[in-house]
Amino acid sequence: MDESRGTIAAQGAMTVSGTMTASVPAGGFYVFEGIDGSGKSTIARAFADRLASTGQRVERTAEPTATWLGEQVRRGNREARSDFTETFLYIADRAEHSALIAEWLKDGRSVVCDRYVGSTLAYQSVTLRHHLGYRALEWLKMVNEPVLVRPDVTVLLRIDPEVAIGRLSGRAEREKFEQVEFLRKVAAMYDRLATEDPSYVVVDASAPPEEVLERVWGSMGKR
Repeated sequence: MDESRGTIAAQGAMTVSGTMTASVPAGGFYVFEGIDGSGKSTIARAFADRLASTGQRVERTAEPTATWLGEQVRRGNREARSDFTETFLYIADRAEHSALIAEWLKDGRSVVCDRYVGSTLAYQSVTLRHHLGYRALEWLKMVNEPVLVRPDVTVLLRIDPEVAIGRLSGRAEREKFEQVEFLRKVAAMYDRLATEDPSYVVVDASAPPEEVLERVWGSMGKR
């Protein structure tokens, strides 16, 4: 099984320092969003491990998925001639993924997802802006609406794009999205989404991962 997805049992949970000051309800859908370099994948994994350590059954997953559709998304990122082709591949992957997430939630499991619809709204609205202008965001919301499971909490890990790029400097290959000017626009779009969507919790991601996790965990008690 791909490491981006799997059931996490309490006995196999990673030990994370810090006290559990918040009560996180079972059977919730928790999404982690942020620009590349925000530490999103690391924090999502640690949050899922901590959640499992409380006795919950937890499914950790991600988009693009580890399925054949997710592979087509990654291929589209590399090869698609049209920005719309890439966008529709993201939506197709999400349609199948959402059906699986709905099954997990119906079974009483908690789901922790590394990227979901927020990533498409933020990244693709910038990508499609030169095609659709500022209508891009509303168009993306409309076409995604039928294939969504509404998150209970969307954690936006906010970080300065220059800092994020510095964190990515060690990567052998940099994806086309990992450019500072592009990430500035994406970060601004995430901030807009956070003001419009009540599921969003914004957390400063500039601190060490252990501190960021504590901030995320603590924010759950304020929901």
